[in-house]
Amino acid sequence: MPYDYSRTDRIGEQIKRELSMLIRNEIKDPRVSMVSILDVEITKDLSKAKVYFDALNQEEHEACEKGLNNAAGFLRRELGHAIKLRNTPSLTFIYDDTEQKANDLSVLIDKAVSSDKKSSDKED
Repeated sequence: MPYDYSRTDRIGEQIKRELSMLIRNEIKDPRVSMVSILDVEITKDLSKAKVYFDALNQEEHEACEKGLNNAAGFLRRELGHAIKLRNTPSLTFIYDDTEQKANDLSVLIDKAVSSDKKSSDKED
């Protein structure tokens, strides 16, 4: 039985693809460089969309978030042209550092495993 995606999921994926292209090709703001759109969550009535992103430069993610939210009106208008919907959802950009936290946790786990191996090697 194939998984049936809801309409909001399908529209979210389409918005994710379109936003990635628009940000890469149309946004000239230097704060908004090297951004990856990770996920788009849309309300059931399609009025609002939360856009989760990750920035290549982790230190400047706050400036990047401000730049994206400043460009939200422009991006919404361009999305309206690209995606044929009755109403284009308003966009709110949110920095998502889950991937960075996962990498940090992985490094900690690797250090713990290697220190356990060293201590067990000394006991033998």
